[in-house]
Amino acid sequence: MICTSFSFARALVVFATLTLAIQTVPARADEVIFPVGSRVGLVPPPGMVASKTFDGFADPAKDAAILIAVLPTEAYAQIEKVIESDALKKQGVTVDKREPMQLSFGKGVLLVGRQVAEKAHFKKWLLVASANDLTAMVTIQVPDPDSAYSDRALRAALATLAVRAKVPEEEELSLLPFSVGDLAGFHVDDVLRGRAVMLRDAPAAADAGKETGKETNPRGFDARMLIAAVPGGPSEADQRADFARLMFNEIGGIRQVRITMSEPLRIGGQAGFQTMAEAQDVRSGADVRVIQWLRFGGGGYLQMVGVGGADSWTTVLARLRTVRDSVELK
Repeated sequence: MICTSFSFARALVVFATLTLAIQTVPARADEVIFPVGSRVGLVPPPGMVASKTFDGFADPAKDAAILIAVLPTEAYAQIEKVIESDALKKQGVTVDKREPMQLSFGKGVLLVGRQVAEKAHFKKWLLVASANDLTAMVTIQVPDPDSAYSDRALRAALATLAVRAKVPEEEELSLLPFSVGDLAGFHVDDVLRGRAVMLRDAPAAADAGKETGKETNPRGFDARMLIAAVPGGPSEADQRADFARLMFNEIGGIRQVRITMSEPLRIGGQAGFQTMAEAQDVRSGADVRVIQWLRFGGGGYLQMVGVGGADSWTTVLARLRTVRDSVELK
């Protein structure tokens, strides 16, 4: 997924403090490997394998790694202007070389330098590349000196940098602390890694008018559903009604809300609470129906919020219930 916020300081930290992970999985030679959930990947140099704990590749025995970060499109221009700032020097990084680099999907800037960290010497490579809808940042750290990873091998790996159009839905869902057994015709619209997923009637790329903030779908209001795993929650059963009301009041994008149902119920064999309301969609003004299910247990709760057009609510509600009943914590 692409980050929704960015600061240059954050980029410098990524470059200067690459942390290695020892859990890795083999990567097939000469094949672009995409870290799970990332649209950016490359062919790692021989000796490095895909990491299970960060987006990139590692050779723990050599204390070497490649870290891939995906940033917003506008980040490229900001980084390109100040990429050799004093902030890098404060992190112990000395930049020896800067050069442009052309990739299959767009332009890039490559920095090659050195870093001393806790008396250990490393070579540091940073490639920042601009694609149509994202900025890719690739950081490489290898011991200095070390014959296992030559400059030629690292440059060749960076040249294979690739951007895929989208992350497969199954891959995005694998990043969540729960599984969704039945999407009931919905598509994955967005994923907050380790926390939540937004489902929608149509893929995001097909949303007419989304860029202008106006809904122009001729089929009517696109139904959607948010599923989130949240730690905490009410400690006592008699607190759940008030808690559900508070959570419902936090739902954004709706106005003129009128609660029509609020009651406890069992969901997946666990205690839960259901709240339903009539409302209007803020963006389009369409009459909608909103339902919230809270499912308690395991030191936290699942919040499931569904929104659909009033004229098709009976059908949408059946689909939302199908999804709800298929959700299981991992």
